[in-house]
Amino acid sequence: MKKVGLKFVAMMIIGIMAVGMFTGCSTSTSGGKVKNAVDIGIVLPTKDEPRWVQDETRFKNALKDTDYSVEILFSQGSSAKEKENVDALLAKGIKILIICPHDGNAAAAAVEAAKKEGVKVISYDRLITNTDAIDYYVTFDSVAVGKAQAQYLVDQVKGAGNPLYLYAGAASDNNAFLFFEGAWSVLQPKIADGTFVIKNSSEALALQEKLDLTREEMSKIISQVTTNWDFNDAKSKAEAHLTVAKAEDKGDVFILAPNDGTARSIADVFKADTDVTKYVITGQDAEKASIQYIIDGKQSMTVFKDVRTLVKDSIDMAISLLQGTAPETTGSYDNGKIDVKAKQTEVIVVHQQNVKEALIDSGYYEAGEFTGLK
Repeated sequence: MKKVGLKFVAMMIIGIMAVGMFTGCSTSTSGGKVKNAVDIGIVLPTKDEPRWVQDETRFKNALKDTDYSVEILFSQGSSAKEKENVDALLAKGIKILIICPHDGNAAAAAVEAAKKEGVKVISYDRLITNTDAIDYYVTFDSVAVGKAQAQYLVDQVKGAGNPLYLYAGAASDNNAFLFFEGAWSVLQPKIADGTFVIKNSSEALALQEKLDLTREEMSKIISQVTTNWDFNDAKSKAEAHLTVAKAEDKGDVFILAPNDGTARSIADVFKADTDVTKYVITGQDAEKASIQYIIDGKQSMTVFKDVRTLVKDSIDMAISLLQGTAPETTGSYDNGKIDVKAKQTEVIVVHQQNVKEALIDSGYYEAGEFTGLK
């Protein structure tokens, strides 16, 4: 009986240990290894925009051969969900948080919770504002993006009195202001000299003689022409503008569209208007659907922001922090509270003539993903 009892106790101890192994810390795999915590937590704004699904894929590819575990969550356009995502990642013991905010100002609460836990915070692509709880910012040069979009319009225009339609991103996104700031700096001189005539914003018309706009002045314009980064909002706004526009406000038109998704929606509306004979429209992000639009002549250009480089910069920065070394930075951004050290990534203008060289030959996309490519 004594021997049986000892054997029974030993089996019980082994069983308890086995249960503990499976019910203790959360686990995730990376590089074929199992870890008891998530090293890097990544929060992206939404799965409903192709851009962010693209980023998710690039992050997974960049981390698959490392020894660091990662979990990627989407906030689906909700700051409340974003905060829940950060809390969930904190519960899993993350050491680094890479976050692209849905709303730059509202995201402050989420990153402040992370900082209280000693987590290093990297603001990704969009700047989180009015908080000192972020350590670094990885971004494309957003002002340069807006300048590139506007310069393309300027390079295509001839004569005077050309109808110009302005559109912008979401007022909750600091990048929308930077894009518009860059675009306005190039467009305004051509508006002031009569090359372009603004057709869809009374606030922009009132400020057309002013080159350097304040944040408040930009906000007034953006409030009239915001797409909220939403395809349907962009479509509705474009339809509303063309409905009230006179025939002479159409013809050959020039359109500042903030990104590829909104550009396609806006382009479809202008193309369907019989009083619009031709349009030149901008975009950014080099989304597959917009590359096909460019090949087909339905979108004029896109600003290619190589997400592979942005993701690599973010991962390199995160690994440096995990290893206790200072990441490389190239500048800083004022977020309303502090100057945030930043790493900037260059951008490339893509149009019908260089689309193959920029996106296919570089290995970003495969030729078989498109039709009519020359």
